[in-house]
Amino acid sequence: MAHDLVLGERRVDAVPDTRRHRITVCTTCRDPETRERPGADLIETLNAALAENGLAHVSVGGAACMAGCSRPCTVAYQADGKASYLFGDIEPTRDVETLVAFARQYGELDDGWCSSLQRPDGLKGKTLARMPALPAFDPGSPGRGTGA
Repeated sequence: MAHDLVLGERRVDAVPDTRRHRITVCTTCRDPETRERPGADLIETLNAALAENGLAHVSVGGAACMAGCSRPCTVAYQADGKASYLFGDIEPTRDVETLVAFARQYGELDDGWCSSLQRPDGLKGKTLARMPALPAFDPGSPGRGTGA
């Protein structure tokens, strides 16, 4: 993502967003029908799809378990200073385009915050959690947003 700056009367385009963006895929989730673990294949497919769509800067990795076992396969989006998301019921062979679309959208959000209505249609009903960015956490504040 890039940010535009205005310096005096002069506009400076494309200041790159240097925050790290990461997608984490559960590698122990099992397909409910085949009992296979598609996480490693999804990581490989997602890396290729991100590169093809100009998003090679988004890193993709795996985690042994993300506690979404009842809603496999789980995928998380994280970035420095942004809200984080955990999605479940991801279909590794069908949802790659949706995951790439959300990676692009997430990269364009300054704080990572978006409602369920703003996310790609393929993620509707698949949000397991949205966590606020760590630096934004203040126990005395009412929080941001009301609903997923």
